[in-house]
Amino acid sequence: MTEDRDESDSLDAEIDGTPVADLSYAEASLELDGIVEFFEHRDVDVDQLVARLKRATALVDELDRRVRRTRSQVEQLVPRLQTSARPAVDESESEEASIDDPDDESGG
Repeated sequence: MTEDRDESDSLDAEIDGTPVADLSYAEASLELDGIVEFFEHRDVDVDQLVARLKRATALVDELDRRVRRTRSQVEQLVPRLQTSARPAVDESESEEASIDDPDDESGG
């Protein structure tokens, strides 16, 4: 029975011809907008309703997965960028302070 369900899910995921995972974020978002618009402006029979709702669910899941993955990557990269940028700023500030500091004990 799970084979039938998996086969049915994959067919539904490709109802518009392209697997959801193969779409760009913009393409998936645009298709989801189209499905929403379709439901808002038409009387839909039950077969179309189920197929389009499954496709919309697959699109939402994929878009959400990508957003979460991107957020995680950004959260990992930002601290690395801040760390690598900070020493360069700190060093230039300390050099300026030692040259211009009249309270410098080295007698400069």
